[in-house]
Amino acid sequence: MDEVKNAVIQFTKDRDWDQFHSPANLAKSIAIESGELLECFQWNDDFDKKEVCRELADVVNYAILLADKLDVNLEDIIMDKIKENSAKYPVDKSKGNSKKYTEL
Repeated sequence: MDEVKNAVIQFTKDRDWDQFHSPANLAKSIAIESGELLECFQWNDDFDKKEVCRELADVVNYAILLADKLDVNLEDIIMDKIKENSAKYPVDKSKGNSKKYTEL
């Protein structure tokens, strides 16, 4: 993951784009790119995998940049969230169930 993170950050540095990357702008970019990802599935589930991967990469790239801007470790915050979700969604209550944790 470090190689990917470094490549995304270097790509931005090489173009002097960091000046445009406030946390708010990066969060907006994640939302915008997520919308473009959703657009791949807009009318049916017959999607172009290559296009989905392009849009997914855009979402992940902006997430990497936001984590860097906030000086947080993505692996740490993901593992923290998994621990939090494990408490909310214990296997014995949530396995095979799509209900929200408040409804289990």
